[in-house]
Amino acid sequence: MRLILVDTSEAKNDLKVFINPEIIATVGSGEHEEGCLSVPGVYDTVTRPERVRVRALDRDGQPFELDADGLMAVCVQHEIDHLDGKVFVEYLSRLKQERIRKKMLKQAREAM
Repeated sequence: MRLILVDTSEAKNDLKVFINPEIIATVGSGEHEEGCLSVPGVYDTVTRPERVRVRALDRDGQPFELDADGLMAVCVQHEIDHLDGKVFVEYLSRLKQERIRKKMLKQAREAM
């Protein structure tokens, strides 16, 4: 089972549950700044599809499809990437990835 939870509401009271999510269609391309708890303190611009159609099961096991754009589209793609073992920095150039790696290693050394 693969599971993601997303709540992009201002009030943080509209949790969406996606069980075994899959992106079945994409439209366009857009750039958004992303960050991630997996890579703390790192933010950068990532290019992703602007809109996505997601198929999944809800919390009751019922199938549904959702057309997502804006922040919801970014979040769904970002979280599905985690399910696939990928973090957002993998969309960045090798140079940026290397700088981030060195920064993270330095922070780890300083924390010891």
